[in-house]
This record gives sequence, C-alpha cells and structure tokens, in this order.
Amino acid sequence: MSAPLTPAAAGDSPKQTLPCPCPIADAVDGEGEVHLLHAADPALATLEAASSAPGLGGGHMTSSWWWRTRSLNAPSPFQQFGPCGRIMKNSAMVMQIQDPASQRLTWYKPPLTVLVIKKVSDASVLAPFVQLVDWLLQEKNMVVWVESAVLEDAHLNEDVKFKAIREKLVTFKDGRDDLTDRIDFIVCLGGDGTLLYASQLFQQSVPPVMAFHLGSLGFLTPFRFDNFEEQLTSVLEGHAALTLRSRLRCVMHRKGDKRQEAKVEANADARPAANSILVLNEVVIDRGPSPYLSNIDLFLDGKYITSVQGDGLIVSTPTGSTAYAAAAGASMIHPSVPAIMVTPICPHSLSFRPIVVPAGVELKVSVSPESRNTSWVSFDGRNRQELFHGDSLRVTTSIYPVPCICAQDQISDWFASLADGLHWNVRKRQKCLDELSDLTASGSEDTLDEMENMKLYDI
Repeated sequence: MSAPLTPAAAGDSPKQTLPCPCPIADAVDGEGEVHLLHAADPALATLEAASSAPGLGGGHMTSSWWWRTRSLNAPSPFQQFGPCGRIMKNSAMVMQIQDPASQRLTWYKPPLTVLVIKKVSDASVLAPFVQLVDWLLQEKNMVVWVESAVLEDAHLNEDVKFKAIREKLVTFKDGRDDLTDRIDFIVCLGGDGTLLYASQLFQQSVPPVMAFHLGSLGFLTPFRFDNFEEQLTSVLEGHAALTLRSRLRCVMHRKGDKRQEAKVEANADARPAANSILVLNEVVIDRGPSPYLSNIDLFLDGKYITSVQGDGLIVSTPTGSTAYAAAAGASMIHPSVPAIMVTPICPHSLSFRPIVVPAGVELKVSVSPESRNTSWVSFDGRNRQELFHGDSLRVTTSIYPVPCICAQDQISDWFASLADGLHWNVRKRQKCLDELSDLTASGSEDTLDEMENMKLYDI
C-alpha cells in the first residue's frame, strides 16, 4: 500500500503518491503514455515498476484492467477504511505527482531560443510583433523563430525597423519542419487561436507558453502587452506560476485496418502514433452536411454507455469547457481539474445532460450500425474528416499538457478570464437597506393607516 499524503520537507513542494495496479508492459503505448496514471508534470514524475502486479484473487492483473485508476493529477486518498477495510495492496508502480497549486516554472539553464507566434496578415499585431522581436534580439540576445508565412506579409516588410532585423530571424514551415527539442520558450501575440496553434505545432512536449492578449476574447491570454519587457524578464528569470492545460489524445481506427499501435519498452524512445492528434480544446463529432440526425455510439473503457441522437457530440478538456461545450450548455471547469467533458449537441432527449468523467478513461466513439448517415470529426476546429460505419475514434488524456504561464496565479487568471470574456455573474447589485431607509421611514405610518381603513371597509 502506498503511503498516504504526508507533509513535504521544508523548502519542497507537497507531493502526492498514487498506486498503479498494472505491469509496466501494459502501461506504455505507442505515444509513450503511461496508461494507468497521467502525471501533472511528467518531468517531475517518477516511476517504480515491478515485474508483475497482484490481481484479484491473488493472481496477476490482466491487460483488461489497464484503464483503472488513471488520473492526471488527482490526489491519493487515505487507503485505510475503519478497523478492517483497505484498498488492495499493490506495489506494481508508484508515481509521485506535484501538487498542482505549487507548479512553478524552473529553468535548468537560461533559455536561448524563443518562438514568437502571431496571426498571419493581422495588421493590429504588426507593431507589437516588431517591438517584441527587436527587444528579444537586441536586449536578450535570443534566437527568435517565426513562421515563414509571417515574413511574407507586405505591410510588415514595409516597416523600416523590421527590415533591419529580418535577416536575424529563423523561420519554419508548418507541416514540414519539426520543432521538437528546438524551442525553449513560446510567446503568443493575439487571441486564443494563437495558443491553439502552438498546441498543434507540438504533438509531444510543449515549451512554456506566455500568451499576450491582443485578440478579441482572451480566455487563454492573460498578459497585457503594455509592460512586456518587465513581464518577460521576470518569466525568463524563473518567476512564474504555471497552469498545466491537459490535452486529449485522439486516434482514428479505420474499418479493416487491423494494425494496432506498437507497444514499446519502458526505456524506449517512444514516438506518437502517426494517426494520433493532440487537441487542447475539444474534438467534435457532428452530422456534417447530412439532413439526418447523428446516431453515435459512446463507449467508456470498453463498456457501452449510450447512443447520441442529435446534431453531434463534443468531447472536451477543462480548457475547452469555456469554448464550444459552454455554448452547448456544459458547465465550466477549471483547467487544473483532471477530467474529460462529454457534451451532446442539441440532443433529441431533454434528459441527456452533459457529463464529466475521470481524466484517465478512454472514450470510444463510433457511428451506430443503424445510423442513416456517416459523421464528421474535427480536432480543435482543424483536420476535419469523415467517420464512416465501422470506423471508431478513441479519445483519452495525453501525458503532454500545455504549460501556460500565469499572469498572477491559476485561480486569479481563470476567474478574471470568466469575468472579462463571458461577463460571468455580472449583474446590477441589490440596493442595501441604508439606501431604502428614508423611503421606508416616510411611508410606514401612511401604510399602516391605509391598512386600518381597508379593514373597516371590509367589515
């Protein structure tokens, strides 16, 4: 039995220990993801693996149990219940997970390369972009990467200041160049779409992201550009809190394709499957151009749950709970909560409410055999493709989150985004009694007299 939560040593962040009842051979897949437990910070997670695990009845745990107890950063409860009860002892794997509230950015060495992301052909961001890039090059002596399409902007090339620094920039092309292990730090200029684009560029480990609000909504961009020099200097010195925004790993399985993702050894250099996509907001399954209802079967950890009849289904992260899911009637969930949201789109059942399931489970979505039409799938609004009869989509939480740098902290940033972006709980304040005291005092005697007269007339 793993130890219960214990206070951390002085100067250390509190940690949580979670048991993992599964052999290591069944715990790692083609993406290098630990199926049983997903660490909030993989760099801080440690695994202690045994050759086998005791199963029910004293045997060995079978691979059918691989999804049990998986979690992103859930705490381990005290495992002794009363004088006789306890959780079955199992020492197959132990993973230590840092308390999400204490997640802070640490540089092992000074960052040298920075990727600056801006929306292509967005004139409103040109001046801040040039100012930022020039400062990073001249003041911080950093290697600055930008997308090659950005440099093709005619208005940007007319800027005299930019012409002097253009040749110092390193460029890449989306879809052709691999940025893995090349970037130390990411700066986004614009709206939430820039952060989604950064997530899409890195399908494994993502560098820390600092997002400046220069767009229209700004749920994911907490920083203001007014004093960017001071804020960036503070972050580069390691003074920043992090919000680890979980992502969903989506894998398409086509009918007739019997190939399975290869299992890898624990110490192998794992790579993501070729047909897997990581999404930060949501994966949407809808009826596409068809006039008929979607008829989608939903499975959770291999068990049939329900059929979705309506316009479609949204499977989202807590980060995506304030996006399409919120518009479809789902609750808003803090990004540090280890969960997956399942939200129907215009269901043909008034009792079909959105649900929240643990982060570690695997969801399987397929077109029902009796469905009149196929379905369509999109991943963070991109890579739209058709889901035919016999195909399936498997969705689970990835071990690769997006580490977003906080302007203040996890709580303050999130509630500020709700207030600014959605005007959450904004209403006129009820007047206090002091403001009504004059009215009440002046009219109290008249009101009593009127009541007495009414009684007389009633008699």
